[in-house]
Amino acid sequence: MIDYSPLWETMRERGITQYYLLQHGLDNKTLDSLKKNKNITLLTLEKLCDLIGCTPNDIVKFQK
Repeated sequence: MIDYSPLWETMRERGITQYYLLQHGLDNKTLDSLKKNKNITLLTLEKLCDLIGCTPNDIVKFQK
């Protein structure tokens, strides 16, 4: 199972808001997918890493 809980922790640590992500090109649908632990594209993951200044490990974890 995909879990995006590391994303929210990383954002909190770095002072990045959901509004910041929306202002910089992330759309509401993608943000909703992240909140519901649904699939996102690798391009979206790359964009998140660039915006937040982190690695994929800071955004997503996999659970069985």
